[in-house]
Amino acid sequence: MGDHVARAEDFEKKAEKKLNGWGLFGSKFEDAAELFDKSANSFKLAKSWDKAGSTYVKLANCHIKLESKHEAAQAYVDAAHCYKKTSIKEAISCLEQAVNLFCDIGRLSMAARYYKEIAELYESEHDVEQAIVYFEKAADMFQNEEVTTTANQCKQKVAQYAAELEQYQKSIEIYEEIAKQSLKNSLLKYGVKGHLLNAGICHLCKGDVVSITNALEKYQDLDPTFSGTRECRLLADIAASMDEEDVAKFTDVVKDFDSMTPLDPWKTTLLLRVKEKLKAKELEEDDLT
Repeated sequence: MGDHVARAEDFEKKAEKKLNGWGLFGSKFEDAAELFDKSANSFKLAKSWDKAGSTYVKLANCHIKLESKHEAAQAYVDAAHCYKKTSIKEAISCLEQAVNLFCDIGRLSMAARYYKEIAELYESEHDVEQAIVYFEKAADMFQNEEVTTTANQCKQKVAQYAAELEQYQKSIEIYEEIAKQSLKNSLLKYGVKGHLLNAGICHLCKGDVVSITNALEKYQDLDPTFSGTRECRLLADIAASMDEEDVAKFTDVVKDFDSMTPLDPWKTTLLLRVKEKLKAKELEEDDLT
């Protein structure tokens, strides 16, 4: 490890000396870039992540001076991947710089990819609001580049987190839009009932039985096969239990579905919210009688 650090520091000193010395225009930045690259690699081998990250940033600056934006962007990405080990904030900052450069040179699919990576870093920090912002940016860019599958993955993340923040209408619109798109693609058709179920659960969370009834009619028009699915039956039965303010019926319906098709944590969390609202209504009724 010590050897790697010593080599890294030596390369870094030589690079700094090149930058501070006299040289023909461009040549000193090219020479320094080569030395910073070697320095950063040696810091990586020593697992000295902060130093490797800061050295890659110096490398990026050399490439910017040389007007090599693609190489500069890549150096920022390398810096970010080192900083991920020590500082998520620094990693995000470097990826932002990379995205800006990729956008400048029209490499939009690369920009989209790193917007998604920024979103995932915010996700790892449980910063849901910022994760939503960057998953939306990534989705838009992937959509523009016609990378539909990845765009939809990002949109689903937005819908998932929006529902967690009780932004149900936003989630509903995203799930419905993905369902419509998926119907046009024979490979994605099998996922439609899942998207409509998610949208329906968000309708249930709004607590409006008329809204879910109308939604179910709309979904059956959209996809005639939906009416015969267990997902459609689940939503209709829950709507009925809400209309009847029957918590026991709600519990039985959900338990029955879960025994055949286990509900994931997201659906479970949202359905628990529906149940709590239903319980509160039942208690209200009891207090009035």
